[in-house]
Order: sequence, then C-alpha cells, then structure tokens
Amino acid sequence: MSLDTLKSTRVLAVLRAPSARSALSAADALVSGGVTGLEITYSTPDAPAVIRDLNDKYGDRIYLGAGTVTTPDQADAAANAGARFLVSPGTRESLTAAMKATGLVVMTGALSPSEVMAAVEYGSDVVKIFPASLGGPAYLSALRGPFPDVPLMPTGGVTPENIGDWFAAGAIAVGAGGDLCSSAALAAGDWAEITRRAELFSVAGVSA
Repeated sequence: MSLDTLKSTRVLAVLRAPSARSALSAADALVSGGVTGLEITYSTPDAPAVIRDLNDKYGDRIYLGAGTVTTPDQADAAANAGARFLVSPGTRESLTAAMKATGLVVMTGALSPSEVMAAVEYGSDVVKIFPASLGGPAYLSALRGPFPDVPLMPTGGVTPENIGDWFAAGAIAVGAGGDLCSSAALAAGDWAEITRRAELFSVAGVSA
C-alpha cells in the first residue's frame, strides 16, 4: 500500500462536527487554509454523506477519509462513500481485517509498544499514536527505537508550534483535532477562524 499521498499531505484534520452541514462548511474552511487532508469522524452525524459530498466536490484535490471507525459496517459505508483511508482510535484484529478488506489505507490506534506490535501484526498500514499528547514528541522518538520502520502518525497534542518536533521525532504525518478545528469554532460557525488555524498548520507543516 503506497503511503506517498499521506506523506505529502502531512496534516490530517480530525473533524468532529456537530452536524453534517457544519462539517461541510468546516471542510471548505480547512481547504481554503491549505489543509487538504480531511478525516471525517463517525462522531459527526451522517459521516458517510459528508464524505460523499466532499468527494463529489473536491475529488483528488483533497485526501479524504473516515475516522473513529469502530465497526465493519462503518468501514464499508465510508469506502462506498469515497473515502481513501480509514482510521480507528484503537486496534482490534477483526475490525482491522474488515478495514483492510476495503482496499483502503488503514490506520489503527495504539499507545503502548504492545499495541503498536498488535497493529503491525494485524496489518495496519499506519499506526496512529493516540492520544499522542500523553507523551509528546519525546515519546514518539522513543518508539522509533524498537520500531524504526513502522509508519507512525501522532494525533492529539499537535500544534503549529510543535509540529516540527513531531516530524523530527519520526512522524510520517500528523493528525490535528481541536487545536486546528475547535469545538468552539464549529459551534459558532466561525469558518474564518478555522481557515486562519489551517493556514498556520499548513505553513508549519510544509516547513517542518
């Protein structure tokens, strides 16, 4: 499975919106700010419909996927809607198998070394280190010791100020949630603020 698109995208926006409409508006704001990696989480209402609409609108101009995938049915629905990658917050063998059966890039969550080993054993293409804020870039760097060749993507605790530290520690890409697309901005419909944050992340991601 090629990870070139993920590597070049660098930043995935983890979008947890209160409604499908706000998710679409937030996605537009993120793309306007230069963040083209969009992870539409299943905590967003009608997530497959959001993915379908964004895929129809942007096509290959964005790197679009589904997050918080916890069931095989969710994996199938996201794939049918046009997702290009699937992200789970944790790692389970049966769920990973169902995600892999879609043929999409699969990212499953882990924190401890044992969980990283399980994710690799079950065939995850990328291991999502979550919540990465618990250990910071130093922890990611420590994981690189026993796992030098495992693609790691930290999510949680990533900011424009420390994004360079995450890549220096060995991240293949980073996931950014609340610091990029905050619940307050989503609730207020403050799309300009989301675009502003996206611009900061985009510039920092390119230079990292």
